[in-house]
Amino acid sequence: MYDTFSDEKWMKLALVEAKKSYDSNEVPVGAIIVHNNEIIGRGHNQPILKNDPTSHAEIEAIRNASEKIKNYRLKEADIYVTLEPCAMCFGAIVQSRLSRVFFGAYDKKTGCCGSCLNLNNKTCFNHSPEISGGILNSECSKILKKFFQEKRTKS
Repeated sequence: MYDTFSDEKWMKLALVEAKKSYDSNEVPVGAIIVHNNEIIGRGHNQPILKNDPTSHAEIEAIRNASEKIKNYRLKEADIYVTLEPCAMCFGAIVQSRLSRVFFGAYDKKTGCCGSCLNLNNKTCFNHSPEISGGILNSECSKILKKFFQEKRTKS
């Protein structure tokens, strides 16, 4: 079940991660992974800094959590991410067996949890996380809009 107060609390912490990307001139997306009411993983977008196209917030948080618990399976853990996951990140979420995905802003261009595509509807995967979108949508969208508006202004 979902707890609006807790979900918003965790999403605010994912927004702290997104701000780290923003401050590094990366697309501002942040993620945290929670297990038993404790953060076990954090991540933010860093593909430019790391010269790694897979360095999305979700992937970084999954790597961080897996290292912390010494297991690539993150069963019974939840991920909070400020932007709807793309296909690559959704694949990592499935492979890591995260139980639930909570995201903030919808992504009509690359979102794979219902906006552009719904990979969670596919029966070919051996795991299907629960998905809930739109948590603090306004706040999550705002940092992205500000970032891209500044990019267009500077061009």
